[in-house]
Amino acid sequence: MTKVLVVDDSLSVRKVVERALAGRRIDVVQAASGSVALELIERESPDVIVCDVIMPDQDGCDICAFVKSHPRLGRTPVLLMSGIVDDSVRERAARVGADDILLKPFAADDLVERLERLLPTVTPSAAEPPSPTPVAIETPAVSAPTPVALDTPAVLAPPPVALDTSAVSAPPPVALDTRAVPAPSGASELGAILQQFTAMDGVQWAVLADREGFLIESTEGSGIDSGIGGAFSACLAEASQGLGRELGRGAVSSVIVEFEKGTVVMWRVGATALLAVGLGGSSALGKVRYYAKKALAELTQAL
Repeated sequence: MTKVLVVDDSLSVRKVVERALAGRRIDVVQAASGSVALELIERESPDVIVCDVIMPDQDGCDICAFVKSHPRLGRTPVLLMSGIVDDSVRERAARVGADDILLKPFAADDLVERLERLLPTVTPSAAEPPSPTPVAIETPAVSAPTPVALDTPAVLAPPPVALDTSAVSAPPPVALDTRAVPAPSGASELGAILQQFTAMDGVQWAVLADREGFLIESTEGSGIDSGIGGAFSACLAEASQGLGRELGRGAVSSVIVEFEKGTVVMWRVGATALLAVGLGGSSALGKVRYYAKKALAELTQAL
């Protein structure tokens, strides 16, 4: 069976890859860090490796270089993933011998297509094995046995038994508790928080995504592709995070980007999510930032 090793510190990305390869003759092995990945590469000998470029403990390009220089596994294809794919990323990926690089967030079909190029054995879905050819078995005709007459003397039917048909009282009806049950927290609660943003004048849309840009919740009727909003927030966060480290400013908490036709504000929500809000202009910015202080705490708790 084909074995794919997925290396990413984001659980959602690992799950996306796992779901994309479900139903195929593929064993998906997961690693949440580079150090764990190195152990699994040695122990599992995967047929292909899908690895994130930026991780907390180990760079994906370093992992790729390790694989390509391995005396036994040097021919193993490596597909790198990155939230930013520019010339510098492509050049570094080429230096370490990466076979391909995939921009995050990505569609499942795009991932499968890339893997098909690297490893043709991932192409066929798991199909039922062909039915064996039926074998004709000779069944010679057998003469039916001569019927034997049986002596069946008449048996008298037992006398009818009188049944007591008196009325039986029906059991009393059971009273059901029909009080309303509050809806469980989850996506609806997240959506309600996001709707508070779009209820403000000048706010066009609000999107909640994970750190890789995969959509968690969004407002309806925003006029944009929600996936674009999630991808935008992830790109802003990743680029700002790297620049913040270089400038010695620590982790990013929020980003404001002004365009010719509006403003987009992005906030970090806990350690796992991002909130992006689109404004038609800057007039609502103060109100949005004021409400965000409360909304960020509620979103973190709901997640």
